Amino acid sequence: MGMPRYAPTPDNDAIARMIGGRRIRIVGDVHGDLHAFRHAAATDRFLIQLGDLVDYGPDSVGTFRLMQQLIDERRGLFVLGNHDRKLARALHGRKMRRDPPLMETLAQFLAPENEDVRTRAIEDLSMAPAWIVLGKYVFVHGGFHVRMLDEVPPPGLGTVTPLLSRALFGETTGRMQKDGYPERRLNWVDHIPAGYTVYCGHDRRSTDGRPWVRTGRAGGTAIFTDTGAGKGGHLAWIDLPGLDLPGTDPAVHAM
Repeated sequence: MGMPRYAPTPDNDAIARMIGGRRIRIVGDVHGDLHAFRHAAATDRFLIQLGDLVDYGPDSVGTFRLMQQLIDERRGLFVLGNHDRKLARALHGRKMRRDPPLMETLAQFLAPENEDVRTRAIEDLSMAPAWIVLGKYVFVHGGFHVRMLDEVPPPGLGTVTPLLSRALFGETTGRMQKDGYPERRLNWVDHIPAGYTVYCGHDRRSTDGRPWVRTGRAGGTAIFTDTGAGKGGHLAWIDLPGLDLPGTDPAVHAM
């Protein structure tokens, strides 16, 4: 059974109009850490959250409720992460592997007191873009491909195309690690064009609690924002200048 059809995700121009000249706060993987996400959301900046709102942390449904509030108030949006997509499939009744973090998240969403979040969750998840390009900023959960600069993101809950797979899961080698997860590589960083910055999550690469920055061979930069929220680490966010003020040094925060 396929996923239901919903309105298309907003395109880059629509997102730029939504932001309306406000400065941007980029928020890394939240993974159910509502306490930290509340701090990140306490701003007059427009939030772009880089996916994986749910799983692992104590309050995935509360995190998603806060994201819905930001969407309703036109103060933020999120790009689709692999854990978010997995939740959508489970809510739609797809048979899923009994992954403990997903089972806990699903139990929270199915609780009667959380019906307000659940009734619109699949629609919110279906409208989350797989990537966003604003000027020379790219926002994506898993990994970048140069085709993202010219192509409209496919429906995030539809068939997993190679480009959608890159957006959700990054680049893998085809081998499995000892922990049971696919081995990942970062060759895609070398293909980011000069002058472009890709903000992503998914890979927890930081060694000092701060977002991890890597410059590729083509001159572009990747900034990995997952610093372990919900998994024993903390939530990081980065404040960007306005879109009309390129080159200003961003400020980095953590909670």
